[in-house]
Amino acid sequence: MVVRIKLLYLNIVGLLVGTVFFAFSLSPSLLPRPFFIQGILSGLSFSAGYALGVAAVALWGYLQLPVLKMRAALITQAVAAAFCILVAIIFLWHATHWQNALRDLMGMEESAGVQPFLLGLIALAVFLALLFLARLFRWVFQQFSDRLNRFVPRRVSHLVGIVVAVALFWSVIDGVLISTTLRFADRSFQQLDALIQDDLPRPTRPQQVGSAASLINWEDLGHQGRIFVAGGPTAEDLTSFFGAPKPAPIRVYVGLNSAPTAQQRARLALDELKRVGAFDRSVLLLVTPTGTGWVNEESQTSVEYLHRGDIATVSAQYSYLNSVLALLTEGAYGAEMARELFMHIYGYWRTLPREARPRLYLTGLSLGALNSDLSFDLYDIIDDPFDGALWSGPPYRMATWQSITAQRDADSPAWLPQFRGGSVVRFMNQDGGLLHGDVPWGGFRIAFLQYATDPVTFFSPHIAWREPEWMREPRGPDVSPHLRWFPIVTMLQLLADMALGVAPVGFGHKYATAHYIDAWLGLTEPAGWTEGDVSRLKAHLDF
Repeated sequence: MVVRIKLLYLNIVGLLVGTVFFAFSLSPSLLPRPFFIQGILSGLSFSAGYALGVAAVALWGYLQLPVLKMRAALITQAVAAAFCILVAIIFLWHATHWQNALRDLMGMEESAGVQPFLLGLIALAVFLALLFLARLFRWVFQQFSDRLNRFVPRRVSHLVGIVVAVALFWSVIDGVLISTTLRFADRSFQQLDALIQDDLPRPTRPQQVGSAASLINWEDLGHQGRIFVAGGPTAEDLTSFFGAPKPAPIRVYVGLNSAPTAQQRARLALDELKRVGAFDRSVLLLVTPTGTGWVNEESQTSVEYLHRGDIATVSAQYSYLNSVLALLTEGAYGAEMARELFMHIYGYWRTLPREARPRLYLTGLSLGALNSDLSFDLYDIIDDPFDGALWSGPPYRMATWQSITAQRDADSPAWLPQFRGGSVVRFMNQDGGLLHGDVPWGGFRIAFLQYATDPVTFFSPHIAWREPEWMREPRGPDVSPHLRWFPIVTMLQLLADMALGVAPVGFGHKYATAHYIDAWLGLTEPAGWTEGDVSRLKAHLDF
């Protein structure tokens, strides 16, 4: 049964469903949310619920099902309004407790509260803006449809009107808003990439990239490339820590401006590796950066210390944009650059004598992990595989991660899978995991470092209509026990978590140095490390 009476020109069924969605949006998700983001999320959730209610009313009317009479409709309207107010108050009262419980779970300070009045205003503003756009769309559709109906049948005019309205709105959104935003972002990131910091002088040692002896110009490295090349432990740092002379790690980086094509940049990287003697080191690391060309320093410095400086690393930039924009606009570029770099490095590496060449590992964080996975396939390496890969914060779109998680051993949870006893692939989180397997870990190894609270990893569009397996018991140790699945709303919550969720290091998408140390220890097994040495290193690298 349905009510057609409208309150202030709003559909009462839409208000009911919207209020329920609004209430659900206040419940906890994976990460604590800033107050302003919570308001936007609640507005989007209310709008989604309202749209579903309106659609249900339209379907009810189309099927010509019975409706309430005027008096019964007014009573139902009053009851519905009281229900909406009561539900909103109850969930707003609980919202602060939920958020603070989640913050406490992550060792964060309590927040002052959700400020119900301001949150409601933000949610209302979002809803009214979307309602205006929806009614503008309906007006455009009706204008075209009514004029066409003079010449063609009603159903034809409706169909053409919808097509025209969609095309018009999409041309404005895609051709004006999105294109303008992306052009502005591209210019901004390009200017940032060209920025040379005053505290990053050009390297002077011939073995450093960007020096006078280097094949790669310092100015062409880009902002992130210069930070990467200039950073990291020096020979003096390592010597001081270990109490014995140690070499400086080799870091090779090729910027987007270093050569015009991905193939030429990959060739330049290989030539530079040869020049600085990288293939004489015991370990060679191929890092796929994130969108802007950023290389995770926590992971990089950890592995350099663990191998006492006897390691070389190579990476290549493929975009100026951050990971989200790069994925949306230049997704193919990242995969192309990663594959070209891998094929050049791996192609040369496999020609070297097995007993003399360095161990070769791949690594990447987030979008870097996705593109690192796309850089090779089984047929490239089956006859002579490289040694392994460490992928942290794998995004949900990563095909290898999806396949392995779906085919995990039956007694393992989705947030920390075990795959075929751990013979090739192993997962770890804050509590470890790489050292545990039913069978020995083979010579070719793949390790995933992921937190159960990482929305980049555990988001999926399917969450809009299906509860994900990682929410089932037992849950990850860092996931709120108050987290519940709600259709559509949970998906919006995780989108908000991905965009602007708040998390300390060691939760969400912020991976801790200590966990990288454990991951590299398990994957590469460097010799001579005791538990005391590892603890001392973790304290030393506590960024």
